[in-house]
Amino acid sequence: MSVSLPESLDVIAVGAHPDDVEIGCGGTLAKLGQQGYRVGIVDLTDGEPTPGSPGPEVRLAEAAEAANILGVRMRETLTLPNRKLFDSFESRVALATLFRKYRPSVVLGILDKTPLASPDHWQAMQITDAAVFYSRLSKWDEHFAGWPPHSVRKQVWYPLGLRQLTRDQHGGSGFVVDISETLELKLAAIRAYKTQFPPAKENLFRLLESQNRLFGESAGFEAGEYFVSASTLGVQDLVKTVLG
Repeated sequence: MSVSLPESLDVIAVGAHPDDVEIGCGGTLAKLGQQGYRVGIVDLTDGEPTPGSPGPEVRLAEAAEAANILGVRMRETLTLPNRKLFDSFESRVALATLFRKYRPSVVLGILDKTPLASPDHWQAMQITDAAVFYSRLSKWDEHFAGWPPHSVRKQVWYPLGLRQLTRDQHGGSGFVVDISETLELKLAAIRAYKTQFPPAKENLFRLLESQNRLFGESAGFEAGEYFVSASTLGVQDLVKTVLG
């Protein structure tokens, strides 16, 4: 069965719930959009139920507003179950199907476990890793709604453990993206989730801003977001690279 392919994306960022991507790499997504790259977001679940939300339709409306603030071109929410998210064949196929459909060059996914926070984050990391692999497999099209195989060129992880100082435990290459000009857009996108971040949770914004400023200052920027490349990053011009 042949299918009509939509516009391809340069980057897809994957989160377990709406607001994960904004918290982990929202500033970078906003900057990529400003640089002319085609960016999309995939939420594996709708994040419901949660204590502050009256229902999934409100959470999805907040997610749409956040995506609009960041300037992303596509946001899709899969129907996998919040609080019961597990790495399974079905969840891998669901995400890999979107990779085949939108054909990103780069996939951003959650870095690691988040102790004292949702275990869905760790499951999302495993699902994303597997879906990147499943996306390129041939002779298996019947599992992916007819979308043809697609090879993701690079996979990059972003941390969500806001109270963990240790970052690069996966043997990849750590780096910081300059979000000095998009930090405010990132915070505005997170504030779009009014049901999740009422005034009583204002400390989250202080924590995020201080962390992003710490990452940024460590690399010579006003603010930054930290990432780990799943593969070693190569350098062709050492001077240009180290001087930025």
